[in-house]
Amino acid sequence: MSAEAYQYRTEVKPADADSVRRIVESSGFFSEEEIEIAVELVQERLTIGAQSGYDFVFVEEAGETIGYTCFGRIPCTKASYDLYWIAVHDSWRGKGIGRRLLAETEAEIARLGGERIYLDTSSRKQYEPTRGFYAACGYRQEAILKDFYAAGDSKVIFAREIALTGQDQSPNKPPIK
Repeated sequence: MSAEAYQYRTEVKPADADSVRRIVESSGFFSEEEIEIAVELVQERLTIGAQSGYDFVFVEEAGETIGYTCFGRIPCTKASYDLYWIAVHDSWRGKGIGRRLLAETEAEIARLGGERIYLDTSSRKQYEPTRGFYAACGYRQEAILKDFYAAGDSKVIFAREIALTGQDQSPNKPPIK
């Protein structure tokens, strides 16, 4: 499937709560509590709107939502954003969709005035491919918070500066629909 076949949007729709649940459940990485949090963030955006602090980019193929990101500006910072979630449905993984979705999200954050993105993941062996993905996408490891999630499960924090240069990240780029 070519990159042109994928559609990206930032508008959150009521059906996205079910899509997000389906996507995060498919990975097998997340606990039931984490899955509920992912869905709650969509519901909060639907209820409160932009004031929720949660922004999204969804990727679709033939009308089916196959991946998404959730991000938001970090309060009390000028231009720093947290990437809370990035997930692609397991049946679509390995096709470069995550990398393109992350690039679309970075462009959206740049359009919103963001200059830095922070994200975190687990230190567990299961998350080695996730950490490798972030490194391959230009994120650098900034910190490790030992035993953050549980004994032997540290929080690994990554960061990346995003440039407002080039056609894809121009501050004048129209918003993703």
